[in-house]
Amino acid sequence: MLSAIRNTIRATTNSIVRSIYTTTPQATEKFDHKRIPADDEGVQGEKIIDLDSVLKLKQNLFPTLESDNYLFDGVPYKDLPICNIRVTHNNTIFTVTDSAGAVKFTRSCGMEGFKNTKKGTNIAAQTTAISIATKAINKGYKTVRVRVRGLGPGRLSAVKGLQMGGLDIVSVTDNTRVSWNPPRPRKAKRL
Repeated sequence: MLSAIRNTIRATTNSIVRSIYTTTPQATEKFDHKRIPADDEGVQGEKIIDLDSVLKLKQNLFPTLESDNYLFDGVPYKDLPICNIRVTHNNTIFTVTDSAGAVKFTRSCGMEGFKNTKKGTNIAAQTTAISIATKAINKGYKTVRVRVRGLGPGRLSAVKGLQMGGLDIVSVTDNTRVSWNPPRPRKAKRL
């Protein structure tokens, strides 16, 4: 009786093993030796460029000692009006000054009609920037320098709004103050 059970177990395991190994993997794609390039061509669309020529084109990217005397629309860089943008989490304030720093006019998101938390949005900053750009063009300012101070949602959209309003932006300077002795953090929450 025991030998009959062993024989049936062997027969079933042999059939299972045979059924597992009966299929052989077949190659669907054959390797073509003709497709291998003789020389290394690099990635498709990749170009070999001369870095020295690119660096010469980017030479005027950073200011030098002569940068203050460059002319933009016939006006030296140091005499261009400055659009100061003060960005906070609650509001965005624009001030256009002359090169000496005398304030010509000011706009903020609250003056544009945005109230409460809507003053701090990027849409409010962009709308205010378009408004002050049209006001600056009406006063005769076409080319300006931009100084951005502070962190908030309206940083990028404020500069974009000045461009959309028709102002030519020569330079964008980040004038955000960095505290080397920040205030003490809040105590940890107890859970």
